[in-house]
Amino acid sequence: VTLYGVFTNRSQVGVATHCLLLELLDVSVSELLVRASTQGRACSPQCGGSQKQGHSMWLVQHCARDVLEALAFLHRAGYVHADLKPRNVLWSADDECFKLIDFGLSFKEGNQDVKYIQTDGYRAPEAERQYSLAQAGMEVDGDSGCSAAVDLWSLAIVLLEMYSGIKLKDTVRTPEWKDNSAAIVDQIFASNSVVVPAIPVYHLRDLIKSMLHNNPKHRGTAEKALLSPFFSIPFAPHIEDLVLLPSPVLRLLNLIDDGHLHNEEEYEDILEDMTEECQKYGSVVSLLIPKENPGKGQVFVEYANAGDSKEAQRLLTGRTFDGKFVVATFYPRSAYKRGYLYQTVQ
Repeated sequence: VTLYGVFTNRSQVGVATHCLLLELLDVSVSELLVRASTQGRACSPQCGGSQKQGHSMWLVQHCARDVLEALAFLHRAGYVHADLKPRNVLWSADDECFKLIDFGLSFKEGNQDVKYIQTDGYRAPEAERQYSLAQAGMEVDGDSGCSAAVDLWSLAIVLLEMYSGIKLKDTVRTPEWKDNSAAIVDQIFASNSVVVPAIPVYHLRDLIKSMLHNNPKHRGTAEKALLSPFFSIPFAPHIEDLVLLPSPVLRLLNLIDDGHLHNEEEYEDILEDMTEECQKYGSVVSLLIPKENPGKGQVFVEYANAGDSKEAQRLLTGRTFDGKFVVATFYPRSAYKRGYLYQTVQ
């Protein structure tokens, strides 16, 4: 997350409050998990019969890459985030990436000044041991302190929750998890194999397992994790992804019949009408209506910022245009700028 500045606010009675001015971000991974949990489906007994529909591989890959790049940057500078969890990973609509927030428990590696790190459910085994010793009033030996590897453990749990739709807080407390977390990970992936292509699933599974070694020295680094073959696979977003993650570009569906696209006069009239309508909600930078696939008949509207596009999406969804109900989703600006119009997965 970008820090814009620091200032001190003094109350009328002279009490000083130190404030951080940060960029405004959007939906958190925690909120995405809540939304996914409402789309449950049946599950085999091996995952407790409680599995939900997880997020798309495109979304999981996007989050994994963004957070690993953030961790690689932090770790190169010698810092440990120490509280990675879904609530601390937020989407940036303008930068189109997930960002890390909340460095309240962070420390310089080798100089850990906070003994109670990480959040229950995302706490690495070595942090759990340190936490137990601190509660008992015992000092932690130098070699048993925490390193940057705790962040990789937390990220693995977050990605596993995103993929499966299961909250794992209770699972990671069980003796079965402590004895053989790899077997439980295998079970979760096996139960989802019918809805996701096999090879990408295996790459994601192996990436997650590599970050869940009980021995922190075996977890590798964030930079090494970024070399996983999982990140070489080009996934397309699901339509749900483009509803959940705001961007400055709006995509309007169910608006234009093919017949209007090939009548030049009607096509120009539609362009003019759509531009006029969309400008009511913010500053329109560009507007595109492809005449051929991909994207045939869809309306792509690029706004000056994500705030305008969010307002337009809110007000246009469900509206009627020429007797048709408008379906409005967001669209990745980076793809739009490259002229890459996804055939989104329904």
